[in-house]
Amino acid sequence: MRLSAPLVYRLGVGSRALAAILGGYLLAAASALLALLLPRVLGTGRADAVIGATLASFAIYAGAVIWVFAARSAARAWLGLLLPAACMAAIVYLLYRNVP
Repeated sequence: MRLSAPLVYRLGVGSRALAAILGGYLLAAASALLALLLPRVLGTGRADAVIGATLASFAIYAGAVIWVFAARSAARAWLGLLLPAACMAAIVYLLYRNVP
């Protein structure tokens, strides 16, 4: 069964929209790494680090949405969001796996 060109285009746009919504949220949530690292690196208070990470997550989410629709393909858009999010999640896990 062959899919028509307009249907393929719509599925691609739908996949990109889903990547923008879900992948962008995942990447912005993974920016919690900033809240964990800023007190260690810059010596800021934890409250300031959380506020800074929250503000950065808005910019990261907006950048993720722009990236999704600028990528050459929907697969590249998904990969460009999921790889950095997985790397940041792995760093958070490695840093805080033994914290009580």
